[in-house]
Amino acid sequence: MPVSNCLAIFLLILVVSSKSLFAQDLHFSQFFHSPLSTNPANTGFIPDADYRIGAHYRNQYSSIMAIPYKTVSLFGDAQVLRNTFQNGWLGLGGLILSDVAGSGSLRSTKVYGSIAYHQMLGNSSLLSAGFNLGWANKRIDPTVLKFPDQFDGKFFDNTLPTSVVLTNTSVSYFDMQAGINYAFFPSDDVYINAGYSIHHVNKPKESFFNDQTNNGIIPMRHIGFLNAILKVNSSVIISPNLYYSNQANAATLVGGVLMNYNLAPSGEKQLIAGLYYRYKDAIIPMAGFQLGTVKFTFSYDATASSLSQFNNMRGAGELSIIKNGFYADNQDRQSLCPTF
Repeated sequence: MPVSNCLAIFLLILVVSSKSLFAQDLHFSQFFHSPLSTNPANTGFIPDADYRIGAHYRNQYSSIMAIPYKTVSLFGDAQVLRNTFQNGWLGLGGLILSDVAGSGSLRSTKVYGSIAYHQMLGNSSLLSAGFNLGWANKRIDPTVLKFPDQFDGKFFDNTLPTSVVLTNTSVSYFDMQAGINYAFFPSDDVYINAGYSIHHVNKPKESFFNDQTNNGIIPMRHIGFLNAILKVNSSVIISPNLYYSNQANAATLVGGVLMNYNLAPSGEKQLIAGLYYRYKDAIIPMAGFQLGTVKFTFSYDATASSLSQFNNMRGAGELSIIKNGFYADNQDRQSLCPTF
């Protein structure tokens, strides 16, 4: 399948899909650099390495909020038991997410363990399925909150009494995700994969109030993605990506293209540049570089919605660092995706 045809098909899907979807709250713009939070079937789904570790940092709304939203992600996963299964292997991994949001110091901490199974189908495709199970905690500092009945006509005064009663200031629960992936690599120059996952499968409940109803149940979140890695020539590899998320009738659609430009004979030095668009929300330029097995990528959400008149298009900055590696006895392993 020629690279030009693959790219044309991918861009057509992107254009057609974007005409009927609406945006929701922000997530990682570099979703493809946060594999375990996107889909647990990505655990051990590493076409060009045996293991990887990564870190992600996002700072959002610092231009309009005294205390901006800050999210940190740490993950690691590896392929194991490659010689136990015929043309298959297990993936094991872990993910830590930490988030601080707003003046109420709403803090969220989540820790997940992931497992996935990957099975080769012939010589040019791979099918994967996985799930993760984790513990989540959310806590809030009510002393810095202000409620409507504390408005004195001019200002909010949180020393005034309020009728709002928080039963809990800390909530913990178990959470579960499940997903599947499929990859197709007909030649050394073409790699395409797609995945679908469901988050909050067990429908956990989180609430700071003493509520015995179904209020507070986290609705299931559906995520689908389509990625491609296409080698144009000996110096350029492009990676179109499409991401869709839907939760409680709110949806996000992000799409764009990342380009790697080779600066060394064996690809040990690469420049990275790309441009993405979150539908009705933000234009997202990206830039970075790769040195050996370590990749650094920075992106910035330039607000394109009506919020831009308040934040002057200064949305969110995001930094990703990922390191890939090979086991000592597997240095000559052949990559499943295009490489320099």
